[in-house]
Amino acid sequence: MAERKIQPGQTQALGATVSAEGVTFALFSAHCEQVELCLFEGGIEQRLTLPTREGDIWAGFVPGLRAGAEYGFRLHGPWAPKHGHRFDVAKLLLDPYARQISAPWRWQSGLMGQGVDTAALVPKSVVQPMPEAAPKAVSRPWAETVIYEAHVKGLTALHPDVPEAARGRFAGLAAPVMLAHYRSLGVTALELLPVHAFIDDRFVVERGLSNYWGYQSLGFFAPDPRYGDMAEFAAMAADLHEAGLEVILDVVFNHSGEGDEAGPTLAFRGLDNASYYRLREGGTYVNDTGCGNTLNLSHPAVLRMVMDSLRYWAALGVDGFRFDLATSLGRGRRGEFDAAGLFLTAIRQDPVLAGLKLIAEPWDLGPGGYRLGGFPHPFAEWNDRFRDGVRRFWRAEAGMLPELARRIAGSAEVFEPGGRGPTASLNYLASHDGFALQDIVSYAVKHNEANGEDGRDGHAENFSDNMGHEGPSPDPALAARRAARVRAMLATLYLAQGSVMLRAGDEIGQSQGGNNNAYAQDNATSWQAWPGDAVLSAFVARLGALRAANPVLRQPDYLHGRARSDGLRDLVWRLPSGREPTPADWQDPGAHCLCVVLRGAAEAAHSPRAAFAAFNAGPACTVVLPPGDWMMALDSARPDAPESPASGEADVAAQSVQLFLAR
Repeated sequence: MAERKIQPGQTQALGATVSAEGVTFALFSAHCEQVELCLFEGGIEQRLTLPTREGDIWAGFVPGLRAGAEYGFRLHGPWAPKHGHRFDVAKLLLDPYARQISAPWRWQSGLMGQGVDTAALVPKSVVQPMPEAAPKAVSRPWAETVIYEAHVKGLTALHPDVPEAARGRFAGLAAPVMLAHYRSLGVTALELLPVHAFIDDRFVVERGLSNYWGYQSLGFFAPDPRYGDMAEFAAMAADLHEAGLEVILDVVFNHSGEGDEAGPTLAFRGLDNASYYRLREGGTYVNDTGCGNTLNLSHPAVLRMVMDSLRYWAALGVDGFRFDLATSLGRGRRGEFDAAGLFLTAIRQDPVLAGLKLIAEPWDLGPGGYRLGGFPHPFAEWNDRFRDGVRRFWRAEAGMLPELARRIAGSAEVFEPGGRGPTASLNYLASHDGFALQDIVSYAVKHNEANGEDGRDGHAENFSDNMGHEGPSPDPALAARRAARVRAMLATLYLAQGSVMLRAGDEIGQSQGGNNNAYAQDNATSWQAWPGDAVLSAFVARLGALRAANPVLRQPDYLHGRARSDGLRDLVWRLPSGREPTPADWQDPGAHCLCVVLRGAAEAAHSPRAAFAAFNAGPACTVVLPPGDWMMALDSARPDAPESPASGEADVAAQSVQLFLAR
């Protein structure tokens, strides 16, 4: 290894900055005493002390160093956990701004122990030049957006028509067969589970499993090597944009993969534990995330890192972000949630980020953590009330008509008080976290034995229904009933006001065997089994086409039953008999069919053609159509039924949805 020299360096840009003359390294640490840059070549480590300190930024310039060089940091400072300091010069630490790491992170017992050198055990940061910014994609309005939530590996790992070398990688997501699939479904955006470099949890590895979902991030600028490098990611994003699709990343800034006090020192803990994490008196970690620690976004350097990461990925073609456990990101110095807090304010005023699609998972495990409806514009939010209310309606619980009505109308009582429209409600039936849609109609209880946690993990209440038999059944009649309910639920999702998210695999009938927390199942339990249910996939495609073609189903304004300029109300609820429900009807525990007339919102200038829909979770019934000339556009009980004229009355099958459009 050539003997390297180090010179004073600039502190403006953090991370490794490549120039024609060499590489500048800059790192934040407020409480350390000395920073050593460790360069690796041919298995040999050379340590160079960063000579420059400006404020809390340490820097140095290494002449002649080039892209591809591997490096890390060692920091000298106090080991005083009760005071929040966990410096250990024996630990080789990741550069938080590294744009590439040399290998995937793997937990192993050798990482543990104060004073134990980890250089031979951890991936190295890799010097990379700043990638070329991607051309800006055309932004799609929220009202036209249909999100497809997918795992990079799981989506294509078993797809026979994706080239073998691309399966389970970024390249596989943009394979021609996948682009055709997205287009057929009417999908407009891919939301990818975490792609940042992550580590498998210790307790997962000790059970012979891995962290499949990837919610244990360590490097917020580096793609995980399991999925490919940044060039492969950028090529994927460009291909998706060319196909008219947006790219949304699920990002985990609420905690890191270092865990609690018993976790390994890999990056932030050794760089400046007291700055990067929220700590209690005595130096233990605040654990509002359930993952052992909580990042401290009220610290300027941590907030800067998060904002820099978001802008970096946005420059590479990312069109939006879904923020995991977003309540944690809005907590202030004392741990209270504040919608006008530092992070939420910073992102809303940012000229790059404010115009992207921003999605909050509006809860965490801390005090007062459930915040649905509490995030400011322009955030959309995962609406679990839609998920649970629709599930409960379709398993025919008593008294569910008011709940269904609220969800179909866009959850105005949740989002309108904050000045946001119905598209702020990101409606979904299932996500990566919980039962697959097929399992909602196949299992009454979770079956998480394969996770090795004795069934303690995962949601206890899934509002699911096995419909008389737990798990798969050879009975064709039961299979038909389950398929009918799945189609009815999907129709409810696509016909409701708000935004739409579809869990990848639900359109082909994927089951996870009743596992409602498949985070550790990097296997056929979680991977999509292609080609799956072609009839169901065609039905979802039909729903997507109907929603795209009919603006009345995806309006930017709430419908409150107000009179329009033509004297007609924009929303009218009806019973099967054709009359409007009375207060007693709304509370009738035996009522399981609700109908609705939808027109353009009273406040809107445009007037899309009217729609009439019947949602019947009970036995077959006859529904009186409103006066007018209608076209039956969809019958979930007959997924292949063509459009046909309709007037007067319609026979609606049990557990089905019918949609009629004004001719």
